[in-house]
Amino acid sequence: MSPESPPEPSPPRRRRGLILVGFAGVLVLAFVVASGIWNRNVSEAKLKEWTDTQAVPAVSVVAPTSGTGKTSLDLPGRLEAYSRAPIYARVAGFLKAWYVDIGSPVKAGQLLGEIEAPDLDQQLLQAKAALASAQAAESLATVTAQRWQQLGTANTVSRQTVDEKIGDLTVKQALTKAAQAAVDRLEVLSAFKRLTAPFDGIVTARNTDLGALINADSSAGLALFVISDVSKLRLTVSVPQNYVPAVRINSKVEITVPEYPGKVYSGVVEASARAVDAQTGTTRMQLVVDNGSGELMPGAFANTRIELPANLQALSVPAGALIFGQKGLRVAVVDANGKVQLKPVTIARDLGQTVEIATGIAATDRIIDSPPDGLADGDPVRVVEVPKAKAVR
Repeated sequence: MSPESPPEPSPPRRRRGLILVGFAGVLVLAFVVASGIWNRNVSEAKLKEWTDTQAVPAVSVVAPTSGTGKTSLDLPGRLEAYSRAPIYARVAGFLKAWYVDIGSPVKAGQLLGEIEAPDLDQQLLQAKAALASAQAAESLATVTAQRWQQLGTANTVSRQTVDEKIGDLTVKQALTKAAQAAVDRLEVLSAFKRLTAPFDGIVTARNTDLGALINADSSAGLALFVISDVSKLRLTVSVPQNYVPAVRINSKVEITVPEYPGKVYSGVVEASARAVDAQTGTTRMQLVVDNGSGELMPGAFANTRIELPANLQALSVPAGALIFGQKGLRVAVVDANGKVQLKPVTIARDLGQTVEIATGIAATDRIIDSPPDGLADGDPVRVVEVPKAKAVR
């Protein structure tokens, strides 16, 4: 007898199992879908957060520093003789002799050279002869006028004739004075045949020689001699407008020249032009340098260093922190909420890489160094630390 086979499940129980399996699959599928959607939302949120973070500009900030130390102003200049006199000829002729050469020390009134002027000598002789003739005519007119006055007193001649003789005497006297003035003028010119030094100094140029043709009043050409007083020298420098108030009269100046490296000469600010050159934006100032040793030479190049007083009230910031715009000069400051605040400022002194600010900022402000373009009031920023450069050993 064969064993009995197990009874087949009834249709309702089989349908219930299929429903459970389908429901479990739906749950799994819903979980997968929900998990994907959640993961995508999280990724989008992270991406948005990262994008927003990257959209905020990163900036570095610096703190203003107070100017507690002295600064100096280095300027180039050109040395000049304190007194310089080009000697030109006032009379025409030929150089008869010269007695000093370049580099020779001279005293005031010392004879430098002599000019031979035969034409002038003849003019002087002619003027003296004309003077003698005028004096003789005046003497004759004087005697004649006196005689006619005596006759007129005795009513021997008419009063008209007496007046004519007196008038003729007056004319002769005027001619004598004119002749005397001509002689005096030519004698003064004759004195210029002797070329003399106007002050103590040295001969820095001699542009003539024996027998050279001399033209009178040739100031457009070369001077016969040049006398320079080099006991002290002038030094002219152009001071930028921002520094003019700090460079005062009688300020001490250090001067160096290339021919004596390492040696420092002292000078004093003597005068200021008190005007700004519109083309260069500078003011010309004159310095005086003692040259008792005679080492410094006129016309030489020199470097000057002027010590500037410290401005304890001013705060210094990097020059790159300044923003130039239509609203004037401003700096960008980061407030406690990480927002930008643009403050208008005024410059006290421009020191090149740093700028002293007179007004507009406080010592506690966080100044943005090299702010990016387009910053506006209220913009958020991220403050980042700039790593300090390691010292090279």
